[in-house]
Amino acid sequence: MDTVTRPRILVVGAGFAGVGCVRRLERQLAASEAEITLVTPFAYQLYLPLLPQVASGVLTPQSIAVSLRRSKKYRTRIIPGGAIGVDLKAKVCVIRTITDEIVNEPYDYIVLAPGSVTRTFDIPGLTEHAFGMKTLAEAAYVRDHVISQLDLADASHDPAERASRLQFVVVGGGYAGTETAACLQLLTHNAVKRYPRIDPALIKWHLIDIAPKLMPELGDKLGSSAQDVLRRRGIDISLGVSIAKAGPEEVTFTDGRVIPTRTLIWTAGVVASPLIATLGAQTLRGRLAVTSHLDLPGQDGVFALGDAAAVPDEAKAANGEEAAVCPPTAQHAMRQGKVVADNVVAKLRGRPTRPYVHKDLGLVVDLGGTDAVSKPLGIELRGLPAQAVARGYHWSALRTGVAKARVLTNWTLNAVAGDDFVRTGFQARRPAKLKDFEYTDSYLTPEQVRAHVEGSGPGSG
Repeated sequence: MDTVTRPRILVVGAGFAGVGCVRRLERQLAASEAEITLVTPFAYQLYLPLLPQVASGVLTPQSIAVSLRRSKKYRTRIIPGGAIGVDLKAKVCVIRTITDEIVNEPYDYIVLAPGSVTRTFDIPGLTEHAFGMKTLAEAAYVRDHVISQLDLADASHDPAERASRLQFVVVGGGYAGTETAACLQLLTHNAVKRYPRIDPALIKWHLIDIAPKLMPELGDKLGSSAQDVLRRRGIDISLGVSIAKAGPEEVTFTDGRVIPTRTLIWTAGVVASPLIATLGAQTLRGRLAVTSHLDLPGQDGVFALGDAAAVPDEAKAANGEEAAVCPPTAQHAMRQGKVVADNVVAKLRGRPTRPYVHKDLGLVVDLGGTDAVSKPLGIELRGLPAQAVARGYHWSALRTGVAKARVLTNWTLNAVAGDDFVRTGFQARRPAKLKDFEYTDSYLTPEQVRAHVEGSGPGSG
């Protein structure tokens, strides 16, 4: 087959869903059958569930950033940038490269896996003063910031400054927020032993959430167990509470409390990538409404999956649960990637596609040290057994042997030798808050997408 006439498959996003799809496409299709292109600003797949362990220094950043170019058989073309709009009618994706050049990329089949961004609200000062925990850069920065607060508090003679530097607030009682608070509290607990001028009692961690329970998916018993672990460590947990406003040196809670702090970490959920809004297609709570075959109704060759898609949960539907959609978890994203790849191949070869059906395997929550709660296949575990399951699951889910070796080595070294509490100086004198990392203002409106595509040819800047 002439390479010019090969069908063009464009995959947007290099998360669990996008990379899973690309890898399976490479295995299923001969080089002559299709041209595969991946749009991502970074040529690695981030193992997102282990970000709190990067922030706390248990793992190095490189250990959970799995290179997309490591395989010698890798043949997918990578466009270093982010998709900022899609014209479904013209079958063109508008991309902003990492050098801010805007290009049009035509496709025959498109797989939309742009993931999610941090969900924020119209809270005064939030995006200007809160840190996120969604990217590798944010995790590395938060670690530097937390250690720097100890350094600065140790050097300060002002009691008020010390108090504000030694209080930390995490918003979000889901898995990300709970693990972040747990892991970082252990970091400060262990680090303060090296700061003889700091009273350990001055270090206070606050975990707050507007919901009435932490991690309700775990059930009452395991959720209570997780709360007990955190409270025994001295973490103050406030439920039914959120942030009223945020400033550079204090945070006001909705119950009226004012907490002096220089560290506000926001992990209160995620929303689908703004890219989805550029399609002008039907959505469900911001996620693209797709069929159980992961394709977009009424559009030929358009598939969506992962955090950005509202995928019907056929397993729950079989149990009589109406209008259930798959939760935005890595477990579903990895498996959806394989199904989408199979369905794209089926379309190419004129075969029927198959629906996505997967029964949830359970949940794991690593609270750092020897503490964890897990619910594999409905079995409730706590402590070391839960920790073994949690780390075993994460380790097995890492895509390459090199990544597995790095993570296992990091865990072993941390358990034996502890942490050196080193600051790298990453972006030390530059802003690094929510608004500085996710570029949510870069996307086009559907009208802007159409105007751009009509005004410039494919591949043009």
